[in-house]
Amino acid sequence: MDFRQLGRSDLKVSALCLGSMTWGEQNTQDEAFAQIDRAQAAGINFLDTAEMYPVPPRAETYGSTERIIGNYFKAHGNRNDWILASKVAGPGNGISHIRDGQLKHNRQHIVAALDASLQRLQTEWIDLYQLHWPERSTNFFGQLGYRHREEAFTPLAQTLEVLAEQVRAGKIRHIGLSNETPWGTLKFLQLAESLGLPRMVSIQNPYNLLNRSFEVGLAEIALREQCGLLAYSPMAFGMLSGKYENGARPANARITLFSRFTRYTNPQAQAACSRYVSLAREHGLEPAQMALAYVTGQPFVTSNIIGATSLEQLESNLGSHSLQLSEEVRAGIEAIHREQPNPAP
Repeated sequence: MDFRQLGRSDLKVSALCLGSMTWGEQNTQDEAFAQIDRAQAAGINFLDTAEMYPVPPRAETYGSTERIIGNYFKAHGNRNDWILASKVAGPGNGISHIRDGQLKHNRQHIVAALDASLQRLQTEWIDLYQLHWPERSTNFFGQLGYRHREEAFTPLAQTLEVLAEQVRAGKIRHIGLSNETPWGTLKFLQLAESLGLPRMVSIQNPYNLLNRSFEVGLAEIALREQCGLLAYSPMAFGMLSGKYENGARPANARITLFSRFTRYTNPQAQAACSRYVSLAREHGLEPAQMALAYVTGQPFVTSNIIGATSLEQLESNLGSHSLQLSEEVRAGIEAIHREQPNPAP
């Protein structure tokens, strides 16, 4: 496993990060514990969660993922071995069970969310605390065309000051963004510099062969400003593994279980996905490993967030780290991308 600097912080995180959003929904606590053990044995030191997890969010399971991780730390006594990341939710549909659904990135909500996360995680600090998505209406979760709305939202400087207070209190070490735009990312960085406040060290956005929109605008920011990408959904909800080819719906698979997840299943995405799967197989590669290796190898990626519902899947994901894609494979990927760019943003 190789390790990469987390922004301008003193932390070095593994190139692969263990994602956790299925724990407490598709995975039991024992299964989650086994995944953490296996990831650590492979050299992973980076674990990502969120107050909203597991996904899909439900009142009955709210906070379960963080509780599982907290129980793991208590049982194993190895909290110091991990760089732990979590997130505070923003406003949106389907999460009325979180603080009555009136979510803001202000002092009231950030402090309440952080304190509750620390309690569930059974830890005194979180290494990377992220804004899960913007409070304002903008381009995230698949929205392309920007539609400007005059609306009231917590000033970004105020949000940054609240986060700075939590850093000074020792509750969090570093701060980051998620599902953010180029404007939001640069604005937070500019405010940090001008106000002498903590700097965002990372941005966690979707990035995979079906959605390379991060490359437009944000990739340059990530490199020039040392605010690297923590890539989520690197396999497009499992589509790029090939298991959903020809309309297949394997039992207990994510898209099979939860029909609401349609981001990567439109006809254009399925057509492009089939081409990527075929390309991998033509070169004797596992489609999932090819997809993951491509993401991990991008220069603007700090860490690639892998997720699995079984140890077998996790083992395959871990194997992607040692895979070096040939120039021929990379050329094939770019050829498909030119003809079918970003079919599932």
